[in-house]
Amino acid sequence: MAFPPFPNRDFMQMCWVVPDLDAAIDSWVRTAGVGPFFWFDGVPCTDGSYRGRPAEFPAVTAAIAYAGSLQIELLSQDDDERSIFSELVPRGQTGLHHTALIARDYEAERDTFVEAGATLAFEGLIGASRTCWLDTASTLGFMIELLEPSATRDAAFAAMREAAEAWDGTPPIIGRS
Repeated sequence: MAFPPFPNRDFMQMCWVVPDLDAAIDSWVRTAGVGPFFWFDGVPCTDGSYRGRPAEFPAVTAAIAYAGSLQIELLSQDDDERSIFSELVPRGQTGLHHTALIARDYEAERDTFVEAGATLAFEGLIGASRTCWLDTASTLGFMIELLEPSATRDAAFAAMREAAEAWDGTPPIIGRS
Protein backbone atom coordinates (compact mmCIF):
# COMPACT_ATOMS: atom_id res chain seq x y z
CA MET A 1 0.00 0.00 0.00
CA ALA A 2 1.43 3.37 -0.98
CA PHE A 3 1.36 5.77 1.93
CA PRO A 4 1.25 9.50 1.15
CA PRO A 5 3.81 11.59 3.03
CA PHE A 6 1.60 13.39 5.55
CA PRO A 7 3.85 16.16 6.85
CA ASN A 8 1.88 16.75 10.05
CA ARG A 9 0.07 14.41 12.42
CA ASP A 10 0.19 16.63 15.52
CA PHE A 11 -3.54 16.93 16.14
CA MET A 12 -4.10 19.72 18.65
CA GLN A 13 -7.89 20.03 18.84
CA MET A 14 -11.04 17.94 19.00
CA CYS A 15 -14.41 19.55 18.25
CA TRP A 16 -17.84 18.28 19.13
CA VAL A 17 -21.07 19.67 17.73
CA VAL A 18 -23.58 19.89 20.58
CA PRO A 19 -27.25 20.91 20.80
CA ASP A 20 -26.85 22.86 24.06
CA LEU A 21 -23.54 24.68 24.52
CA ASP A 22 -24.17 25.57 28.18
CA ALA A 23 -24.97 21.97 29.08
CA ALA A 24 -21.93 20.66 27.19
CA ILE A 25 -19.62 23.14 28.96
CA ASP A 26 -21.11 22.20 32.31
CA SER A 27 -20.49 18.51 31.56
CA TRP A 28 -16.84 19.10 30.64
CA VAL A 29 -16.27 21.25 33.73
CA ARG A 30 -17.98 18.81 36.16
CA THR A 31 -16.92 15.51 34.60
CA ALA A 32 -13.41 16.23 33.31
CA GLY A 33 -12.37 19.37 35.20
CA VAL A 34 -11.73 21.20 31.93
CA GLY A 35 -11.98 24.98 31.77
CA PRO A 36 -12.28 27.83 31.49
CA PHE A 37 -14.15 27.84 28.21
CA PHE A 38 -13.75 30.91 25.99
CA TRP A 39 -17.12 31.78 24.42
CA PHE A 40 -17.46 32.93 20.80
CA ASP A 41 -20.71 34.31 19.38
CA GLY A 42 -20.09 33.53 15.74
CA VAL A 43 -16.90 32.98 13.78
CA PRO A 44 -15.54 35.93 11.76
CA CYS A 45 -14.90 34.09 8.51
CA THR A 46 -14.58 35.80 5.12
CA ASP A 47 -14.00 34.62 1.55
CA GLY A 48 -15.76 31.34 2.33
CA SER A 49 -16.21 28.47 -0.08
CA TYR A 50 -18.50 25.52 0.76
CA ARG A 51 -17.88 22.50 -1.43
CA GLY A 52 -16.50 24.70 -4.21
CA ARG A 53 -19.13 27.43 -4.13
CA PRO A 54 -18.91 30.86 -2.47
CA ALA A 55 -20.63 30.72 0.91
CA GLU A 56 -20.92 32.39 4.27
CA PHE A 57 -19.61 30.53 7.30
CA PRO A 58 -22.43 28.84 9.22
CA ALA A 59 -24.10 30.69 12.08
CA VAL A 60 -22.50 29.09 15.14
CA THR A 61 -21.74 29.69 18.78
CA ALA A 62 -18.57 28.02 20.04
CA ALA A 63 -16.48 27.61 23.17
CA ILE A 64 -12.83 26.57 23.47
CA ALA A 65 -10.85 25.30 26.47
CA TYR A 66 -7.65 23.37 26.99
CA ALA A 67 -7.24 19.97 28.61
CA GLY A 68 -3.48 19.87 28.98
CA SER A 69 -2.13 20.53 25.49
CA LEU A 70 -5.35 19.38 23.78
CA GLN A 71 -7.82 22.05 22.73
CA ILE A 72 -11.46 21.14 23.31
CA GLU A 73 -13.95 22.94 21.08
CA LEU A 74 -17.70 22.72 21.60
CA LEU A 75 -19.88 24.16 18.85
CA SER A 76 -23.58 24.65 18.32
CA GLN A 77 -25.02 25.60 14.94
CA ASP A 78 -27.56 28.36 15.45
CA ASP A 79 -29.84 27.51 12.51
CA ASP A 80 -31.02 24.60 10.37
CA GLU A 81 -29.03 25.49 7.24
CA ARG A 82 -27.00 22.75 5.56
CA SER A 83 -23.36 23.21 6.50
CA ILE A 84 -20.14 21.38 7.21
CA PHE A 85 -21.44 20.92 10.75
CA SER A 86 -25.00 19.74 10.05
CA GLU A 87 -23.72 17.34 7.36
CA LEU A 88 -22.12 15.19 10.05
CA VAL A 89 -24.11 16.00 13.17
CA PRO A 90 -27.83 16.69 12.65
CA ARG A 91 -29.43 19.46 14.70
CA GLY A 92 -30.29 18.31 18.20
CA GLN A 93 -27.59 15.64 18.31
CA THR A 94 -24.05 15.48 19.70
CA GLY A 95 -21.08 14.12 17.83
CA LEU A 96 -17.39 14.46 17.11
CA HIS A 97 -17.10 16.77 14.12
CA HIS A 98 -13.39 17.35 13.55
CA THR A 99 -9.86 17.25 14.78
CA ALA A 100 -7.50 20.11 13.96
CA LEU A 101 -3.91 20.62 12.95
CA ILE A 102 -1.81 23.78 12.86
CA ALA A 103 -0.57 23.63 9.26
CA ARG A 104 2.94 25.05 9.02
CA ASP A 105 2.75 24.72 5.22
CA TYR A 106 -0.98 25.24 4.71
CA GLU A 107 -1.21 24.64 0.95
CA ALA A 108 1.05 21.58 0.96
CA GLU A 109 -0.78 19.99 3.88
CA ARG A 110 -4.23 20.75 2.43
CA ASP A 111 -3.18 19.36 -0.95
CA THR A 112 -1.71 16.22 0.64
CA PHE A 113 -5.06 15.40 2.24
CA VAL A 114 -6.94 16.09 -1.00
CA GLU A 115 -4.51 13.90 -2.98
CA ALA A 116 -5.10 11.13 -0.41
CA GLY A 117 -8.86 11.27 -1.07
CA ALA A 118 -10.26 13.91 1.29
CA THR A 119 -12.69 16.48 -0.10
CA LEU A 120 -12.26 20.18 0.61
CA ALA A 121 -15.57 20.86 2.39
CA PHE A 122 -15.11 24.49 3.47
CA GLU A 123 -12.30 27.03 3.21
CA GLY A 124 -12.07 30.66 4.22
CA LEU A 125 -10.21 33.29 6.18
CA ILE A 126 -10.63 33.52 9.92
CA GLY A 127 -9.01 36.82 10.69
CA ALA A 128 -6.08 36.89 8.29
CA SER A 129 -5.41 33.13 8.47
CA ARG A 130 -6.63 30.48 6.07
CA THR A 131 -8.68 27.69 7.58
CA CYS A 132 -10.27 24.68 5.94
CA TRP A 133 -12.24 21.59 6.82
CA LEU A 134 -11.37 18.45 4.89
CA ASP A 135 -14.09 15.83 4.66
CA THR A 136 -12.57 12.58 5.88
CA ALA A 137 -15.85 11.31 7.36
CA SER A 138 -16.04 8.27 5.09
CA THR A 139 -12.65 7.02 6.32
CA LEU A 140 -12.20 8.53 9.80
CA GLY A 141 -15.78 9.33 10.84
CA PHE A 142 -15.02 13.06 11.23
CA MET A 143 -13.46 15.98 9.36
CA ILE A 144 -9.98 17.45 9.71
CA GLU A 145 -9.55 21.19 10.15
CA LEU A 146 -6.31 22.84 9.01
CA LEU A 147 -5.39 26.13 10.67
CA GLU A 148 -2.80 28.40 9.11
CA PRO A 149 -0.64 29.85 11.89
CA SER A 150 -0.53 33.57 12.58
CA ALA A 151 0.78 35.71 15.41
CA THR A 152 -2.81 36.60 16.37
CA ARG A 153 -4.03 32.99 16.37
CA ASP A 154 -0.92 31.75 18.19
CA ALA A 155 -1.28 34.44 20.88
CA ALA A 156 -4.98 33.67 21.39
CA PHE A 157 -4.32 29.95 21.78
CA ALA A 158 -1.39 30.62 24.15
CA ALA A 159 -3.59 32.86 26.32
CA MET A 160 -6.29 30.16 26.48
CA ARG A 161 -3.71 27.51 27.41
CA GLU A 162 -2.26 29.77 30.15
CA ALA A 163 -5.76 30.43 31.52
CA ALA A 164 -6.38 26.68 31.72
CA GLU A 165 -3.10 26.10 33.57
CA ALA A 166 -4.02 28.71 36.20
CA TRP A 167 -7.74 27.87 36.36
CA ASP A 168 -9.19 27.14 39.81
CA GLY A 169 -12.67 26.17 38.60
CA THR A 170 -14.12 29.66 38.29
CA PRO A 171 -15.37 31.14 36.14
CA PRO A 172 -16.36 28.25 33.88
CA ILE A 173 -16.97 30.60 30.90
CA ILE A 174 -15.01 33.66 29.76
CA GLY A 175 -16.22 36.18 27.18
CA ARG A 176 -19.88 35.35 27.16
CA SER A 177 -22.02 38.38 26.38
